[in-house]
Amino acid sequence: MENATLSLAQSEEQGLVDPLIYAMASRDADMPRLVRAALAQGRGKLAFHPVITADTDTHIAFYEGLMRLSDEEGRLIPAAHFMPKVEDTELGREIDCLSLELALQHLRQNPSLRLSVNISARSIGDGEWRRTLDRGLMDRGNLGDRLIFEISETSAMLLHENVIRFMSEMQPKGVGFALDGFGAGLIAFRHLKTFFFDLVKIDKSFVRGIDHDADNQVLAEALITVAHQFEMFAVADGVETAAEAAFLQKLGVDCLQGYHFGVPKLDL
Repeated sequence: MENATLSLAQSEEQGLVDPLIYAMASRDADMPRLVRAALAQGRGKLAFHPVITADTDTHIAFYEGLMRLSDEEGRLIPAAHFMPKVEDTELGREIDCLSLELALQHLRQNPSLRLSVNISARSIGDGEWRRTLDRGLMDRGNLGDRLIFEISETSAMLLHENVIRFMSEMQPKGVGFALDGFGAGLIAFRHLKTFFFDLVKIDKSFVRGIDHDADNQVLAEALITVAHQFEMFAVADGVETAAEAAFLQKLGVDCLQGYHFGVPKLDL
């Protein structure tokens, strides 16, 4: 609390020079209140970002559903702006519940849709989140066959026994699992065989500029090889140029995702 106050005070001093910096800092400091109000008033939506197959006959393999909240003026706030501030709180669990409920609604409405959503390992043990999931999996539309949960390396290792148990429980229900940020987190390769991931999303830091970055070329190829060794699909995340996409295709990546293929949209 003391550090947060000091940070805001420093930002206020800077704000005398740059009012925009101060306005942004004030909004960030008040983010939990903004999130709480948005959730209470139902101002949450999913934005859809396509994941494209990397073969010659490219098509959409699935969409990632990215959480968006809107403020009082209707401006959309990406998850990257609010999740780091509430992820470890009860608000984080509420956001995961809403994200899952919205995903299940879209899967019911669109029988051809395959969708992934991000979850925290902490939400797996949350009663309301589990009840939301259980209700969805009882649906006659076999929603589990088209649902993918994305878990970051950091989150997976935080409560790894709970995550492994949950994966084992969900496998017979058809639910898929993706390891987000592969290569940049806490999972050592030797631990991969204890999880039940169906695919990995190679961290953006290894994808950026890969067509001319020799280090990233070696690292990305190694990550793809590891993924295939463990019978997981490899998705390259953060692809922003045609040159990056072409080089990743040559490395044998299975799917591609990034702004080169479009920005996240609220409509499918």
